[in-house]
Amino acid sequence: MSNIAEEINKRRTFAIISHPDAGKTTLTEKFLLYGGAINLAGSVKGKATARHAVSDWMEIEKERGISVTSSVLQFNYDGYCINILDTPGHQDFSEDTYRTLMAADSAVMVIDASKGVEAQTRKLFKVCGMRGIPIFTFINKMDRDANDTFELLDEIEKELGIATCPVNWPIGSGKRFKGVYDRHENHVLTFSDTEKGTKEGETTVISMDDEDTLLSTLGEEALTALRDEIDLLDGASAEFDLDEVRRGKLTPVFFGSALTNFGVEVFLQNFLKMATTPLPRISQGQTIDPVDNQFSAFVFKIQANMDPRHRDRIAFFRVCSGVYQPGMKVRHVREGREMKIANALTFMANERVHMQEAYAGDIIGIYNHGQLHIGDTLTEGETLGFTGIPYFAPELFRSARARDPLKGKQLHQGLKELGEEGAIQVFEGEFGNLMLGAVGQLQFEIVAQRLATEYKVDAIYESTDVSTARWLVFPDEKTKKDFCEEQAARLARDSEGNICYMATSIYNLMTTQKHWPQVQFLTTREQGQKFE
Repeated sequence: MSNIAEEINKRRTFAIISHPDAGKTTLTEKFLLYGGAINLAGSVKGKATARHAVSDWMEIEKERGISVTSSVLQFNYDGYCINILDTPGHQDFSEDTYRTLMAADSAVMVIDASKGVEAQTRKLFKVCGMRGIPIFTFINKMDRDANDTFELLDEIEKELGIATCPVNWPIGSGKRFKGVYDRHENHVLTFSDTEKGTKEGETTVISMDDEDTLLSTLGEEALTALRDEIDLLDGASAEFDLDEVRRGKLTPVFFGSALTNFGVEVFLQNFLKMATTPLPRISQGQTIDPVDNQFSAFVFKIQANMDPRHRDRIAFFRVCSGVYQPGMKVRHVREGREMKIANALTFMANERVHMQEAYAGDIIGIYNHGQLHIGDTLTEGETLGFTGIPYFAPELFRSARARDPLKGKQLHQGLKELGEEGAIQVFEGEFGNLMLGAVGQLQFEIVAQRLATEYKVDAIYESTDVSTARWLVFPDEKTKKDFCEEQAARLARDSEGNICYMATSIYNLMTTQKHWPQVQFLTTREQGQKFE
C-alpha cells in the first residue's frame, strides 16, 4: 500500500461550474487532452459526424448539446491525480450541481468573456460561497470579441462579492487576441493557431524587456495598450494571497480560449499548484482527517443506466479518509449493517476502470441494487454521518400515469430509480397516484425521454393543482394524527417516506400554517433525513 499522506498530496478534486454555453464542457475536455486521457477532443455542437464531448455520455445530452447530469472524470497530469466533477450548467438541474459541490474541495468558474456574470453563475457561486470553497475563474472565449477586461473583473467583484486577482492578462480579443501576459513571470505568452481538438500549438515566451520581439509580434498599438493596462492593473487589483484564495475570499483570474487552447494548460498548471489537497470533512461535529487509516466515504450521486444494456445503477462516493481496497468490508451506517465493496470503479465519462486503491479526494463508483441512497455513509470505523446534501421544495408539478395500464409497475420502478438518483422528485398520494416535482420544466422533458428510452414506458403527464410542497415535522403523534386526518387530500409521501403538504397556492399554504402553528413546514431537507 502506498503512503497515505503522499497519495493524498497528489490529489485535486474540483467541480467545474458555469452558466450554460460558457464553454465548461470544452474546457473539461482540454484538461483530459493534456492528461493524455483522450487523443482528440470532441465538439458538443459540431457536425453530426463529430465526436461528442466525452463528459456528456447520455444520448439526450448528445442530442441537446447540454450537460444534464454531473459527470465524474479521473486522470493524471504532471504527477497529480485529478478528479473532475463536471456539473450541469442548466438551472433546471441545479439540485444535481448542489450535491456535486458537496464532494468537491474547490471549484473552477467558467465565464463567457462576451457575456460576463450570468444568472446561473450567480446561483452556483452562492452555493460555493455557502460552503466557503476556493473558486478559480477562467474567463473563456477570448477568441471572440469580449467585454472590456476591467469591466469584467469589476462585474465579478460587484455581482459575486469576491475580490479578483488576475494571474495573467489578455492581449486583445477576437481576431486581435494575441495571447496573455503572465504577471508573476513578467513575460508574454503567444500561441500559434491550432487545429480544433488538438493540443496547444507552439507557445512562444517573450520577456517584457525584449522590446524588439514584442513590437514585431504584437504590433505597436497592442503593446502600448498592454503596457497601459499593466500600469492600471498594478494599482487597482488585489494582491495575490493564497490564504485568501483558500478561504474563498479571493479568486485568481485567468484568460483564454478553451476551443482554440489559448491559455488552458497555463491555467491548469497554476490551478494545480494553488488548489488545496483533499480537505478534512465534518461528521456530526467531529473532524475526519483525510490521512486517517480508517476508510470513510459518502454517496453524493446515483446514476441509473450508464450502460443501458445492463440496466445498471452506480452509486458515486467521495472518499473522505482511509484507503479503498477491493473486497473490503465496511459499515452501511443508515441500515446499520456490514457490506462488502467488491469492485469499485473510476470513470472516464462512461468508460469504467476497476480501482485497486482509492484515497481521500477520489471519486469511486460501486454497483448499487437499491441498497444505497444519496447521503449514505460507509465507514470502516466508528459510526459517522456526513451531512449537508440538500433537497429543495419543487416549484413545478405534474401527475404521471402509464399510457398502457399494464406498464404501471414499470412506471413506478422507473420513477423510483430516477427519484433516487435525483433526476426528479417523486411523491406518492394516498391512493397510489404519482406526482413529479421539479425545479425546472426541462427536468420533466428529460425524465419523460429517459422513461421512454431506458424503461420503455410511455407515460401521460398532466398538470396538477399543486403549486408548492413542504416537508412536515410534527411535535407529537396526536398532532400528526389530527393533521393527517384533516388534510388527507393534500398529503403525499416523498421517496424517503416523509409526509409532505402539497399546497394549491401560497395563500393555501399560509392559511394552513396559520391554523397549525405547532407543525413545521420545511422548504428543504437533507438527503436521507427522516421526519417520522
